[in-house]
Amino acid sequence: MRLTRRRFLVLGGAVGLTGGAALVSGTARPRGAEAPAAASTTGPYVTMPELRPPRMSARRGGVPEDGLLFVGPFHGTAQADGLIVDDAGEPVWMRPSGRTITDLRVQTFEGRPVLTFWEGERRTGGYGWGNGIVLDSAYRQIAEVRAVGEGLHVDLHEFRLTDRGTALIIAYPLVRADMRAIGGPRDGHVFDNRVQEIDVRTGEVLLDWSALDHIDIAETVSPLADNADGTDGKPFDPVHVNSVEPDGDALLLSARNTSTLYRIDRRTGKVRWRLGGTHGDFALGDGVKFKWQHDARRRADGTITLFDNAITEAESGSSRGIVLKVDEREKRADLVWEYTDGVTFGHYMANMQILPGGNVLLGYGSTASVIEYTPAGEVVYELKTGQSSYRAYRHTWSARPTDPPLVASRPTSAGMRLYASWNGATDVAAWRFLTGPSASRLSTAATVRRSGFETSAQVKRAATAVAVALDGSGAELSRSAPLNTSNRSSASV
Repeated sequence: MRLTRRRFLVLGGAVGLTGGAALVSGTARPRGAEAPAAASTTGPYVTMPELRPPRMSARRGGVPEDGLLFVGPFHGTAQADGLIVDDAGEPVWMRPSGRTITDLRVQTFEGRPVLTFWEGERRTGGYGWGNGIVLDSAYRQIAEVRAVGEGLHVDLHEFRLTDRGTALIIAYPLVRADMRAIGGPRDGHVFDNRVQEIDVRTGEVLLDWSALDHIDIAETVSPLADNADGTDGKPFDPVHVNSVEPDGDALLLSARNTSTLYRIDRRTGKVRWRLGGTHGDFALGDGVKFKWQHDARRRADGTITLFDNAITEAESGSSRGIVLKVDEREKRADLVWEYTDGVTFGHYMANMQILPGGNVLLGYGSTASVIEYTPAGEVVYELKTGQSSYRAYRHTWSARPTDPPLVASRPTSAGMRLYASWNGATDVAAWRFLTGPSASRLSTAATVRRSGFETSAQVKRAATAVAVALDGSGAELSRSAPLNTSNRSSASV
C-alpha cells in the first residue's frame, strides 16, 4: 500500500487556523428568549466556588466532528479532575477529586452508554493504585471494578469495557526477578504487569495474565537509572503495559518500555507475535518504526492504530498517530497513514481516537494539547488544556443529573445578579430566572441563553429566586430549590 504523508503546522498559520478566541456554544436559543447574558469567566464559579478548572483555549481551522471533549487534567500535585468540555473549552461537567482521574470516556455497558474512568493514587514510577468507575447518564455510580489478588490494584493506564460485560484492567505488582541480562542484580526488584479480565457485575476474574511469565526482561529498551536500578527501594519497570484491547480470541497489548505490541492468546497466555521492539516478528515498512508508544487499538478493518510518542535521545521532534496494515501471514507491517502537525511532542502518556465521521483526535498526554485532524491529515481543531491529561477523547454524550440545578445571587447597585449552573447537564439551552416575595409567588424576571458552565442575569431585587433550566424548544428540564436572597452572599444547595 502506498504511503501518503501529510504534515500541517498548528502554530504559525500553516493551516490557516482562525484566531485564538474561545468558541461560542452552538446551542439554539429557545423561542422568546432574551439576548444572551455575558459569559462568565472561567472559575471559580459563584454557584460552585469549589470548582477550579484549568484555563483552556481553543482554535479551529475547519469543522470538527460533533461531540464533547473528555479529559483528566493533572494539577501541580498528583491530583487530576474529571472534566467534560465543549469546543470552546468551557466545562460541561466536572468531578473534583482529591485523587487522580484518568481515561475519562464514554463506553457501552449492558447496551447503554456510560461514563467510565479510573480514580486512585498516582504512584511514583508512572503507575497507579485505584479502581475503575462506571457512571450512568445521570452520573450515578452503577459499578466499581477492583483488581483481584493480594497486593493488586487497578492501574491508571487502562479501564476498557468489553461487549462481554467484562473490564480489562492492568496492575503493577512489585516482584523479584533475575536482572543480570540487563546489568541488574540477580534478585532484583521489578514491576510485573498483570492483565485481568473481570466480570463487572460479579467481580469474577476470567483471565489473569503475567507479563514476566511470557516476556523476557532482556526485551526492555528502558535503561537502568539511579532511582530505578532494581535494588531495594528502587524498582525497575521493564515492560510497562499501557493499553489492552480485545482482539478476537486474543488480546492486543502495548508495552511502552519494550516499544512493542504483543498479541496474546486468551486461552494459553502465550505471545502469538511481537510487533516492533528488539524482538519483533514483523518486517517493518517505511515509516513504521515507533518507540515508547501508547494506546494500540485494533480497527474493524483489521488495521492497528497507536500513538507513537517517538521520543529520541535528544527528546525532540514531533509525535504522531499512525495506522498500520499488519499482514500476519507474511509477517509484514506497513504504514497506511500518519497524523502529525510536525511540531507537537508528547513526551509520555497520550492516545489516538478515530472518530465516527473519520476525523482523528490525538491527545498529546504530557503536552497539554488535543488536536483533531481530518482523514487527510488537515488540522481542524486544537484545544490547549492548560495541564497534561493522560488521554483525551471526543464523544457524543447526553446526560441529565439527578441533582437539581443551583442558583446563587449577588447584590448589585441596580438590584441583584443571579447565577445558575447544572453540573453535567448536556441539553440546557437557556435559563429562566424566577423571582418574587416568596416561593409561592414567583414570576419571570429574565430568560437568557446558556453562556457557559455558569450563566448569569441582572434582575430587580427580590426576596426569593429560582433558576429553571430550559431545552432548545423552551421546555423545562429541571429547576433549582428556592433561594432566599436576603443573605449578602447566597446560593441554593
